Amino acid sequence: MQNYILTKRQKGVRIQIVNAYKMTLCSDELISRRNMMELLNRKKTGKVERPVKVLQFGEGNFLRAFVDYMIDIANEQGKFNGDIVLVKPIEFGSLDRFHDQECQYTVQLRGIVDGEPKRINRIVTSVADAVDAYGEYQKYADYAKLDSLRYIVSNTTEAGIVYDDTDRLEMEPPKSYPGKLTKFLYERYKHFNGAMDKGLVMLPVELIDDNGIHLKECVEKLAVLWNLEEGFKTWLDEACVFTSTLVDRIVTGYPRDDAEELWKEFGYQDNIVVTAEPFGLWVIESSKDISKELPLPEAGLPVIFTDNQKPYKQRKVRILNGAHTSFVLASYLAGNDYVRESMEDELIGNFMHQTIYDEVIPTLDLPKEDLLEFASAVDGRFRNPYIKHALLSISLNSVSKWRARCMPSLLGYVERKGELPKHLTFSIAALMAFYTGSEIRDKALIGHRNGQEYNIMDDMAVLEFFAANSSKPSAEFVNAYLSNENFHGQDLTKVAGLSDAVTAYLEDIRTLGMRKAIEKNF
Repeated sequence: MQNYILTKRQKGVRIQIVNAYKMTLCSDELISRRNMMELLNRKKTGKVERPVKVLQFGEGNFLRAFVDYMIDIANEQGKFNGDIVLVKPIEFGSLDRFHDQECQYTVQLRGIVDGEPKRINRIVTSVADAVDAYGEYQKYADYAKLDSLRYIVSNTTEAGIVYDDTDRLEMEPPKSYPGKLTKFLYERYKHFNGAMDKGLVMLPVELIDDNGIHLKECVEKLAVLWNLEEGFKTWLDEACVFTSTLVDRIVTGYPRDDAEELWKEFGYQDNIVVTAEPFGLWVIESSKDISKELPLPEAGLPVIFTDNQKPYKQRKVRILNGAHTSFVLASYLAGNDYVRESMEDELIGNFMHQTIYDEVIPTLDLPKEDLLEFASAVDGRFRNPYIKHALLSISLNSVSKWRARCMPSLLGYVERKGELPKHLTFSIAALMAFYTGSEIRDKALIGHRNGQEYNIMDDMAVLEFFAANSSKPSAEFVNAYLSNENFHGQDLTKVAGLSDAVTAYLEDIRTLGMRKAIEKNF
């Protein structure tokens, strides 16, 4: 687990592991201490000045608790020696909180470490500045001329990597992130006269498949739209590197409920403190080997360089996301409300474990040791006492989620084993039971658990299907659902024995209730 939990291999003076505990102070004392407390600043952290190597589009919680956290550790261990400049890439919002603290802030990782709830505190000192691409355009643009700059990191949301044909080169800056990046790269190209050693490495972490490929396509389209010279297009292709990445860490953000308690623990006020889980994974896919110049793994960090990230994406989707989708609906109908509560429920916890270890892992092609290690990490993440993850929030759009996350495992198991995977098959019946209802109200299908209503949230076509079909006899309902190619991309009634098995499970749930149905079958 040392690849994923950043504890033992980090011996820096700014890391502190403390046992989980809850402090209470009267409100008067909190106000008094707040007024007395000094803001975190460079003098307090003893910041070391380093050359700026990273320009980061986005100053949000995820990047600061993930990328910047890792770079800070690499700096402390003498593996990187580079600072980061944050760029606010949108017009609204303020950087005042960053400037007030001279871009120094704390990351607190909260979760299960070595079987115990722990909190890991680290002051990140590797951010040199924060700049507004709109309000400080010239300052921002001048970074394109910085000799030491090498990396562009971005997290501009899933909608950020889009081609906008209304962007123009003369805009200061262009509206879209690809527009800003294209102009920034072009200014760098011109300043250094197309020098091949002044290209940049793009590290987008936006949550879309092949994010680097899509980003490069947008930049190339804009270069054509703006009629930029062929030399620039060649420089983009040969001197620059557009990586595609996969990132994994739950970042819970600013701890509003206990921020002042944390300040007391820290001994200083930090208005941009960010919390996250200990688990982290960063997979970087690149056609060019950049591992030697970005030696994050040498600092004990959970970073994997590869020429193909798809097996790691598959592992995450099938094990982590697939586990969620396969058990949360059953768990909710069994009386649980949260993920951690589900894991502490022996019946549900065993169901989840058997699904992953007996049915999902056998369908994956990565080394078994890697898969088992990842599955073990998932177990710890689901048990995190600091994250209250509601089952109903996970249930959103479960029909499409099941298709993407669970169906490949079910079909892969049938192909490899020649029989149905019992738990994944049961998860279909659990989904159908959860989606049972006849009334659509305020864009939600109304379900019932122990006489109480709950909202089923999905696309309207999905909700209308279940409203029309979920009251039918089990066999008829199952046949209608499994044969719906809009839901599954194929007719699942053609999978040998699946309809009969799902029908039997659904009938058990309807007659016995969820808990007894699981007890009977597993």
